[in-house]
Amino acid sequence: MQQYIPRANLLFETTRGLSEAPAVALLGARQVGKTTLAQQVVSTCDGPSAVYDLEVAAAREALTATPERLLGRSEGLVVIDEIQRMPQLFETLRPICDDQERNCVFLLLGSASWDLIRGVSETLAGRILFVDVGGFSLGEVGPRHQDRLWMRGGFPPAFLARDAAAWSRWMQAFTRTFLERDIPGLGSRVSPTALGRFWRMLAHRHGQQWNAAELARSMDVGVGTVNRYRDLLAGAFMIRVLPPWFENLGKRLVKSPKVYLRDSGILHSLLGLGDPARLAMHPAYGASWEGFALEQTLIAHGAGDAYFYRTQRGAELDLMLLRSGRRWGFEFKCSDAPRTTKSMHIVMKDLGLEHLWVVYPGDLEYPLADGINAMPLKRVHSAGL
Repeated sequence: MQQYIPRANLLFETTRGLSEAPAVALLGARQVGKTTLAQQVVSTCDGPSAVYDLEVAAAREALTATPERLLGRSEGLVVIDEIQRMPQLFETLRPICDDQERNCVFLLLGSASWDLIRGVSETLAGRILFVDVGGFSLGEVGPRHQDRLWMRGGFPPAFLARDAAAWSRWMQAFTRTFLERDIPGLGSRVSPTALGRFWRMLAHRHGQQWNAAELARSMDVGVGTVNRYRDLLAGAFMIRVLPPWFENLGKRLVKSPKVYLRDSGILHSLLGLGDPARLAMHPAYGASWEGFALEQTLIAHGAGDAYFYRTQRGAELDLMLLRSGRRWGFEFKCSDAPRTTKSMHIVMKDLGLEHLWVVYPGDLEYPLADGINAMPLKRVHSAGL
């Protein structure tokens, strides 16, 4: 396994954004590769550049004392890493971005979406473009590494670890650092122990509907507390809260979201699953595949306007993407030869889907019924939405 995997699409998207807007924000979890991507952007840019890492005390001090002078007089590319640590900088950046005489563009790196987006919405709306940086995708690592990516997850140090023991050590260090340093660094006063327990409980409920009351009882806390824990992990890109699709269909529909751990490697680490053989025998095997395939599909086709669908009578669809007013469906089955179900035909009719793909780990794409195809995950990017 090579120790460097290029991320050409992300690099292109970032450099294009910098040519079109005064600021670009790279958003993603810690350790997912944002800093490496920024370094690549710096190396490809002509002219001067400056990098401020807000985890370094000297950089924080410099941008606290004279931010207008330091940033306003900059030339070329200015990179500000971990900008969520100083959200007051958004107020400083607004007039600089509006200045027609400025000689610089800004690349902002953030590991906390809710703080970053709140600050941007108040100050940099219309002045900034966003690039979502997730873990490695199947398109980046190659189809032959699909099982490795599923087992280890997409964080570069985890995926590239030399063996399973090194992967396990990195995962344990990452989760501990996230709970004990990163969360408090965001200004949260949540107990690392309590949040860690909640995180593990979510791992055992991966892919299930959100039930705040049940989790609150299990943790002996209030519903508001578990909702706050959920929002904290979602804002730090650790979990995905997938909303339900509902409309006036004359049916009783599920209206609670589903919650997934976004990285399959973190899921397996929190469940104590260190190798594929143990995963294959675990009750979470199917849910693990569903979450992994879901994330890869959203990387390929974008995470906007994404929903699941379920009726109280049991008809369900794992993922519906709304694109230009048209509805496209995805079911994720960890099966060697998936087949159609009654539920698939019901949701095709209920939702008026243009097409439904049953995404599975195999190699062949083939029709299952009119408007329904089995599709290998390695080809999900080619689904014609």
